[in-house]
Amino acid sequence: MKHRESFFDFAAQVGLTKHLGGHEATRELVERCHITSDSYILDVGCGVGVTPSYLAKTIGCKVVGVDINPGMIKRSQERAQQEKLTHLLEFKTADAQDLPFPDETFDAVITESVTAFPEDKALAVREYTRVTKPGGYVGLNEGTWLKFPVPPAVAAWASQDLGANVKPLTPEEWKDLLVGAGLGEIHVRISPISTKGETRGILDRYGWGGMLGSMVRGFKLYLKNPNYREFVKSVRQEGITPPDLEEYFGYGTYVGKK
Repeated sequence: MKHRESFFDFAAQVGLTKHLGGHEATRELVERCHITSDSYILDVGCGVGVTPSYLAKTIGCKVVGVDINPGMIKRSQERAQQEKLTHLLEFKTADAQDLPFPDETFDAVITESVTAFPEDKALAVREYTRVTKPGGYVGLNEGTWLKFPVPPAVAAWASQDLGANVKPLTPEEWKDLLVGAGLGEIHVRISPISTKGETRGILDRYGWGGMLGSMVRGFKLYLKNPNYREFVKSVRQEGITPPDLEEYFGYGTYVGKK
């Protein structure tokens, strides 16, 4: 059976992935997870490798990035080569629910708009904790429902903007996952969604050159791939930001110490 491309296949081909809160959210994870140049970091769901490259360039730490989509890993490896960071970065295909690393390997494990996707989120967080060294940190930046019931328009926006399989949780549910994995000293901070801020965040992450490159790849993909044209059409139909978005949806920084 022929593989039908998904949201993430298209993102990998275009070379553009994002997470809520942009670099500001990443910087908070760096601070809360006490990441330094001596740290050994695992980025689960690394996408096209922007955060690992950012950590390597700004902090000088070693980072392993994993993603379940092989296309993302290919883009991440290309980025590391282009930015001359291969001595600090390593990438491999892996599932968040079954990480291919020994116990107590990393000083910190981080995820950004990733743990909302696995079917068994508790298992994923236990895996993050398993591969973290004692005294290390697990840090999540994840989409968060602020109140219920969620209007259909808000749910549709989250689905098209973050990915069709996304299942955000409430702040209490995210915190419970960390506690259930045996983590302590839990830090939680909730932030509202700003669509203008998210757009600025993407530009901050990629720069004008990176954005232009993604636009060119996206245009070429649109011309040659009918599945991508259908995807773009669906985004246009469902992508109107609902006026009450900030009332129901935000993102949270959740960090626990092992």
